[in-house]
Amino acid sequence: MSTGRVHLTIQDNVASILIDRPEARNAMTWAMYEEMGRICNELAGRADIRVVTFRGAGGEAFVAGTDIEQFQSFQSGEDGIAYEKVIDERIGQIERLPMPTVAIIDGWAIGGGLAISAACDFRIATPKSSFGLPIARTLGNCLSMANTARVVAALGVARAKRMLLMADMISAQEAAQSGFVTVLAEQDELDAKVQEICKHLSRLAPVTLKVSKEAIRRVVAESVPEGDDLVRLCYGSRDFKIGVTSFLEKKRPEWTGS
Repeated sequence: MSTGRVHLTIQDNVASILIDRPEARNAMTWAMYEEMGRICNELAGRADIRVVTFRGAGGEAFVAGTDIEQFQSFQSGEDGIAYEKVIDERIGQIERLPMPTVAIIDGWAIGGGLAISAACDFRIATPKSSFGLPIARTLGNCLSMANTARVVAALGVARAKRMLLMADMISAQEAAQSGFVTVLAEQDELDAKVQEICKHLSRLAPVTLKVSKEAIRRVVAESVPEGDDLVRLCYGSRDFKIGVTSFLEKKRPEWTGS
C-alpha cells in the first residue's frame, strides 16, 4: 500500500490541495502530514492566493484519520504526546492560513479527517458524507486539547460528547443543520458549488478576512488548557495497544480499562 501524496494545484487565485491515497480512504501517513505542512507553509506567504480548498481523492472519503499501522511502534504515553504535538502543528498550519479555507467533503471525515475539516473555515459536503471521532470503539486513544477545543467550537458540547463518548457518527444533514457544514450539495453539483463559494470569497476584502479569521482563532485558542497528562494516560494505556492490534487484525477490541 502506498504512503500517499498531497498535491497542490493553483488556478487563478485559488489553491487546491488534494489528499491522495484513495486505496486507504486517504488515511494520512507521516509523509503526507509532512507534505501538507510544507504546502501550507508555502501558501501562507503568498498574497496572490485568495482561497485554499482541501479535498480527498476517490469519492469515498475526505480523510479517514491517521494510518493506524503507524501506531504499532508506539511504546509509551510519550509517543502519544509527540504524535499529538505533530498533529497540532499540522492542523494549526491549516487554521493559521491567512486566507479563507474550504473543505470539500464527499464521504467519511473521521478522526484526523474531522480535525482537518474543523480547522477549515467552511465545509461543503455531499449528502452521503458523515463525520465522526469513533476512537472509543476503534482505537482507544484520544484527541489533543487543541483538537478537542476545535470540535467543541465547531459542533458544540452536546455533539462533541456524542462523537467522543458514544462514538456516534454525525450525518451530513445533521452537520448542515448545526451549521458545521456550510453548503450541502448533491455530488453532480459539488464542483459548481465549490466554484461559487470560492468566487464569492475571492471578491471580499483580503485583509478583513485575514484579521477576522485570526481573531476568531485566538478566541477559541484562548480557552485551551494544558492536557499532556490526559494524552499520556490514554496513549500509555494497555487498552490503546489492544485497540491498535484489534483494529489491524479486524477484531473487536476487548477493553480492560487499564
